[in-house]
Amino acid sequence: MLSKLKSFGLIGLNGFKIDVEVDINLGLPAYEIVGLADTAVKESKERVRSAIKNSGFKYPMDRVTVNLAPADKKKEGPIYDLAIAAGLLLATGQINVPSARKYVYFGELSLDGAVRHINGLLPLLISARAEKHMDFIIPKENAAEASYIDGINVYPVESLRQLCAFLCGNMSIEPIKQHIWRRETGRIYEGFDFARVKGQESAKRALTIAAAGGHNVLMIGPPGAGKTMLSKCLATILPTMTFDEALETTKIHSIAGELESSQGIVNCRPFRAPHHSATAQSLIGGGRNSKPGEICLAHNGVLFLDELPEYGRHVLEMLRQPLEDGTVTIARAQQTVEYPANFMLVASMNPCACGNYGSSKNECRCSKSQIAKYLSKLSGPLLDRIDIHIEVDSVTFEDLTDKNPSKTTSEILRERVEFARRIQNERFADCKTFGNSHMNPAQTESYCKLNEEAALLLKKAFESLKMSARAYTRILKVARTIADLECSQNIEKSHISEAIQYRSLDRKYRNIL
Repeated sequence: MLSKLKSFGLIGLNGFKIDVEVDINLGLPAYEIVGLADTAVKESKERVRSAIKNSGFKYPMDRVTVNLAPADKKKEGPIYDLAIAAGLLLATGQINVPSARKYVYFGELSLDGAVRHINGLLPLLISARAEKHMDFIIPKENAAEASYIDGINVYPVESLRQLCAFLCGNMSIEPIKQHIWRRETGRIYEGFDFARVKGQESAKRALTIAAAGGHNVLMIGPPGAGKTMLSKCLATILPTMTFDEALETTKIHSIAGELESSQGIVNCRPFRAPHHSATAQSLIGGGRNSKPGEICLAHNGVLFLDELPEYGRHVLEMLRQPLEDGTVTIARAQQTVEYPANFMLVASMNPCACGNYGSSKNECRCSKSQIAKYLSKLSGPLLDRIDIHIEVDSVTFEDLTDKNPSKTTSEILRERVEFARRIQNERFADCKTFGNSHMNPAQTESYCKLNEEAALLLKKAFESLKMSARAYTRILKVARTIADLECSQNIEKSHISEAIQYRSLDRKYRNIL
């Protein structure tokens, strides 16, 4: 006897429909699964067999063939266990419910018949809804994740036995109620607030500009100057996420298994800080299943790289294309997957091997050639893609012992950032641009027009510092953000002047490099 149920598979963030066909014929006991299944899918044989027996049903002692169609697309993971088990019970006549075919099934089975949590449910449900599927059976542990999708009926189950009782009408399961999205304020890390940062007012100003426009940042300064603390405080002033941003970010975290099942959605901008020993695969993504890496998990948030020159140069060079395009393409022999990677890069580094070059307090022990060798670990094309370079000097004793609370709190700075973002949202209301740093050439030309004084200043800086065309464009975008923070419709000479000051590697280290 033949039964056919529906499920979905994933390629990147996009789902595709899978027909789970189960056929039982007379013959020697055997179990064959076809349809380009990976090891996790093939191992469903033992999980399904034990789950059926331990749920009080009979496993057929005949020849069982399971086909996952279409056969030319690779099937990965244990998410088809529930559909295969339900198909077996339908094919053997142990449940006879024609309405079972209207559901789309997702779930991994344990040996005792319990339905376990799966990864990647959110993009699966969204893709299925786009193909007009409206009724779903999912693990109860995934209920919070599914509750943010409207227009569908999602029934959470805890076990195979409960599923069969529901399908046969012996048990009622209420569909999951939809959660209402609530925008969260910037993530506040315990103990981290710009009010706690002693001194460093210029760095606070630069980070505010970066957060307001989504600009990439590189902080350069001696050890102990507060670069890491400033970076963590940056997370407290980031603008709140929109629902679309949260949904897209949650898709990636769901696929990677990084989503908290109780929360169901990523409602604060991610802050990822991989160690400098991270491999190219862990940072960019890939592997056997083409999983997203750290830059994808930082989508719509911050990727913090501490001690930037300590990362492998070939690893850093891989950041160039995602920084420019906002996406990363993972090409493998069997498939090519594209993930969004629109993140804000925040990096820190010492100015030289001893860390004291340019310090006003400590003397540098490095020669010019040693400084050049240290800085050469970062390529010019990568530095070109970093909009703001911040010089962070050592904090004085007077600043550290000052008992007066700083007026520059994260709450105040976040209000300024939100104000500038509202201006940008109105500016880019008719397109998919989410900040000044993501403007395309046409938008840059339209919104970054300069008066004669500002244009003359930028021309002098461009020629004297021998800037690239990309650095020129980055200065314009930063100047646009500075103007937004000051509620200025036009970019003035002072805005261009400040933006030029944030190109310290072009300015201060040009002769060394």
